[in-house]
Amino acid sequence: METRHADDAPAPSIKKMGSAIAGLVQGHLELIGIEFQEERVRVFKLFLLASVSLILGLLILVGLSAAIVIAFWDSNPIAAILVLCAVYAIVLVICISRAIRLAKASASPFQATVEELARNRERLLP
Repeated sequence: METRHADDAPAPSIKKMGSAIAGLVQGHLELIGIEFQEERVRVFKLFLLASVSLILGLLILVGLSAAIVIAFWDSNPIAAILVLCAVYAIVLVICISRAIRLAKASASPFQATVEELARNRERLLP
């Protein structure tokens, strides 16, 4: 009688480990999918609001600029135009610096997935 206890013992643990790994991969893929959908919706809403805001802001800016230039047309129109350009340049620099700071400070869009992978790595590796 030959016994194959040594050969049979690893098989269930390998199956369990394979099943556990498959479950982890499935969970991570679902989490990535959910985060990707949330990020896509957020970016679309942000783009839409930014576009509408840009169009309305430009319309207001053109109207106010025209009103200022018309108001100073008789006395000194060139000075009014140059002052408006200087104000626009200052506001442009402020906006660009804030946008760069915001882009650098933003969190990773898949932060939850990265954290979950790190937790799983800590659990699996001693």
